[in-house]
Amino acid sequence: MPARATPLPSRIMKTPARPAPPARLLAAAFLLAAPLAAAEPAAAAAPAPAGGAAGHDRAGAACVEVVGKPGARVNIFSSDATLASSRYYYSDRGFGRREKFPDGLEGLLFYELPFKEEHTYRCTRAGKVTAIVSVSQKRDHTAKILALGFAPSPGAPAPFQLFGGNPVDRFAVFEKNLRDGETLTLPPAALLAGFEPPRDRPAGAGELLHNGIRLPGRWPPPIDWRTDEPPGVPWLENRPAVVPIDIGRQLFVDDFLIETTDLERHYHHPEKFPGNPVLKPETQIEKEGRGGLAVAAPKSGGLWWNPEKQLFELWYEAGWVATVAYADSRDGIHWRRPGLPLRPGTNQVLPSEILPDSWTVVPDPDATDPKKKFKIFLRGGGTRGRARYFTSPDGLDWGPAGEGGITGDRSTMFYNPFRKKWIFSLRWNSPGGRSRAYWEASDFERGMKWLPDEPAPWARADRLDPPDPRVGDRPQLYNLDAVAYESLMLGFFEILHGPENDVNARKGIPKFTGLNFAYSRDGFHWHRPDRAMAINSEYEAGKWDRGYVQSLGNICVIRGDRLWFYYIGFAGDENVRLGENGVASSMKSGLYANGATGVATLRRDGFASLDAGADGGTLLTRPVTFSGSQLFVNAAAPRGSLLAEICDEAGAPIPPFTLANCIPFTGDSTLAGLRWQNAAGLSALAGKPVRIRFHLPAAARLYSFWVSRDATGRSDGYVAGGGPGYTGATDTVGRAALEAEARHSRKP
Repeated sequence: MPARATPLPSRIMKTPARPAPPARLLAAAFLLAAPLAAAEPAAAAAPAPAGGAAGHDRAGAACVEVVGKPGARVNIFSSDATLASSRYYYSDRGFGRREKFPDGLEGLLFYELPFKEEHTYRCTRAGKVTAIVSVSQKRDHTAKILALGFAPSPGAPAPFQLFGGNPVDRFAVFEKNLRDGETLTLPPAALLAGFEPPRDRPAGAGELLHNGIRLPGRWPPPIDWRTDEPPGVPWLENRPAVVPIDIGRQLFVDDFLIETTDLERHYHHPEKFPGNPVLKPETQIEKEGRGGLAVAAPKSGGLWWNPEKQLFELWYEAGWVATVAYADSRDGIHWRRPGLPLRPGTNQVLPSEILPDSWTVVPDPDATDPKKKFKIFLRGGGTRGRARYFTSPDGLDWGPAGEGGITGDRSTMFYNPFRKKWIFSLRWNSPGGRSRAYWEASDFERGMKWLPDEPAPWARADRLDPPDPRVGDRPQLYNLDAVAYESLMLGFFEILHGPENDVNARKGIPKFTGLNFAYSRDGFHWHRPDRAMAINSEYEAGKWDRGYVQSLGNICVIRGDRLWFYYIGFAGDENVRLGENGVASSMKSGLYANGATGVATLRRDGFASLDAGADGGTLLTRPVTFSGSQLFVNAAAPRGSLLAEICDEAGAPIPPFTLANCIPFTGDSTLAGLRWQNAAGLSALAGKPVRIRFHLPAAARLYSFWVSRDATGRSDGYVAGGGPGYTGATDTVGRAALEAEARHSRKP
């Protein structure tokens, strides 16, 4: 079956800049809409009133820490549904989650501590704080709080019920200005709020990236996700004057590198492997999920090539929201489930009490501690809506869990090696329904502890995402996984076509989702010029991937000339319907039954090609710089010769790298070197801004180009999940990977 192609004009129209919304609206945009409850994703909620936590003015707030409890949770008074579902006033009580609170507390942070204890606080920066204190007859702490120098908060409401059902339990709001170094001890049940805690702010502002892009002064940049207009793409609207190309193959998914061309761009999609699924529920733990629902599928999870073991390693969900298991494979098709010591006789790697609602495994290419070479980010039940994390030396023996920040249920993370940042892709909601919030950190474990108001608006579905005609619902962004591939970040936007959970749960069939390619050159803004589904739900009864198609955290692996995209799908079970035979929850219905794992393949770099017509065509790049010496292309020229010339910034050929001296390439190769007569290489041009003009014969296709440091064709770009022949996170071997894949495929 040939790859599907979507013809688009060779020049992509740039989105005109829109006037920025008022600063306060941008600040509050993250919390303007009520996100979805964590336990069971539901329909998009209506927007909440303005004035959410992200818009709260904390100017003049004191910086305060809890004495003797450095790991104390910070929570927030917020009507935002994702945050409210995790709002607990005390660490040892269930109060808060469902209770209302006075509007004047909206956006205030507070420490979540044991209910019956007194707690001591130290001011590390002078400023104002707020105390919410019991003034009921049973626990009237008014005298004590006034003795500490607090005064009733101006404009505060009359004593109010903060929690519980007893109307005599009343609280009141007090304020005080603290001095540097001042300590105070509050009575039991009192909440200290309105402070500004120490923060690990993202530090990307103004950073110069490997490709010449400079990040804006405000980081993360503001995203207004109240609109369904496609967001702008800054690195296309304001391209750098010169593009360094030392890292990775240069892909033609957009016009970032193109000055002029008469070639036509086509987008291509992976082909599903006819032998799918390659992993399906077979063992006891894979069949004993919540509600007895069978699953053997990484819901993001991770599939990475281990060059030391010469194996593919897979972490996947065994049983629906039950546990995480490990498998390995030599060929990527047949998977071994080794017995592991955690639960003898099984391949389980996390304790059974850890419920993997959504999670990602990532090997850390820059780890300095050998005991922490692997990281797991996990969002599961039992943690008050907070993420958890683990580290491991080998991905098999995981240490104790650490606790992270508040997030929605379908949340993941990935590593951006271009900036050496951990990126947390957090499930939230916007006026566009299910959406993504963004948080980044240089240190994984510290970064996991984001504060409730710190994640920023990031991504959502927009008006260019077409409803699936088989469903008709408005598309939503269900998940966003990403990985470094060559010179950019490659993402999958998982688009939820619908319908809402209860609709298909009553039928026992999975919801319908599809995967749409996304590309980023700055790691934050995403460009999706082709909105067709690259890998989609099949919809048909009896298909293993009838619905609930999802990506893996590594997106793809490299197998010689091909990219392998592992994905998951669910067949459902029409015999397990919500509302029938005691099935009271969609989470235990056939909606989530029979999950398995398959694979689809695409040509290396084959996301987009620039195609010549019957008369051939040309492409002139924008000015680029490099330090390498050998030009390579990924191209198909079956009917003639592909040629290239190196030009100065004005477009004039530089001898001897002229068209007349170019040794022509004819054929089809994902790694073809271009040479010139009387020229040993391009070293003489290293560091100088030049342009490259490609001449394509009729019916030729150009997928990518790069300048390698040697004749191997190594790109020094990132290789996603890796593959046979690759020795690490980047391509340092070039042609040797093609040879390794050929040997690997021949062995039994």
